[in-house]
Amino acid sequence: MDGKRVITVFGATGHQGGSLARAVLEDKDSGFTVRAVTRRPDSDRAGQLERLGAEIVRADMDDEASLQSALDGAYGAYLVTNFWEDMSAAHEQAQAQALARAAGHAGVQHAIWSTLDDTRECIPLDDDRMPTLQGSYKVPHFDAKAEADHFFTDAGVPTTFLRTTFYWENLLSMFAPRRGEDGAFELTFPMGDSRLSGIAVDDIGRIALAIFQGGTDFIAATISIAGEHLTVADMAAAMTDVLGEPVRYRPLTADAFRALGFPGADEVGNMFQYYADCEHGFTAARDLDAARALHPGLQDFRTWLYAHRDQFHLT
Repeated sequence: MDGKRVITVFGATGHQGGSLARAVLEDKDSGFTVRAVTRRPDSDRAGQLERLGAEIVRADMDDEASLQSALDGAYGAYLVTNFWEDMSAAHEQAQAQALARAAGHAGVQHAIWSTLDDTRECIPLDDDRMPTLQGSYKVPHFDAKAEADHFFTDAGVPTTFLRTTFYWENLLSMFAPRRGEDGAFELTFPMGDSRLSGIAVDDIGRIALAIFQGGTDFIAATISIAGEHLTVADMAAAMTDVLGEPVRYRPLTADAFRALGFPGADEVGNMFQYYADCEHGFTAARDLDAARALHPGLQDFRTWLYAHRDQFHLT
């Protein structure tokens, strides 16, 4: 290990964990090495990380004993859960609690918990602007993570609470531009004229690495990050310029978006309504200059677009 301290990275073959693992492995002077946690050590993504120098270990957040062994001897841990696997807030919280207990027992010296804002601070449960989901949440994948924050402090884990936001990579998949009835490409979001905070996935990992390098300065801190705050109309205009194909914004109401009927449409519709209705507080919490101080190479939307334009398939 050349004297480098071990960071155990959960979700190492996913978006956030993968971005941190790559950031550490590409920076030979980071002072850290990666123990990459996955349920499928034989996967292509795990193999890619192993070739870059990561130690690959198998663990499952539903098997707490496996979490303990993945954390034993590690200096730090990046802790992230995936609501979208089964879209159950209760299951996500159970996994977060297991992570907190395991990190506490292992004596991890610095954990980063990937969390999100509690939307009910802006839109209370009795506010009928949007439906209440799973009994006690407005946006379950936000609110359940926020509720789980205390698990880490209760377990005595020295923790930085990292609040992320919408990945621009979503525009390459679920939220990619699609042809409208007249053949033009459209971005369909229920955002009105409100700004959407977005970030490049790779920048999440680089910021997380900077937090680990900052050490105790960031213990108990809540750090909220974004790369840029843009209206969807401005995003569409930038895509038109960079991709060389007209893209326009097609706004929907939140109710119309929730009625689209795809799995999780109510959850996603509530999320975008929260982004729109609570724009000021959400964007104000994500100081772009502060994020850039942690990672000077922080990408704005247009920079990210240029780097990924070959991955858009506007046909």
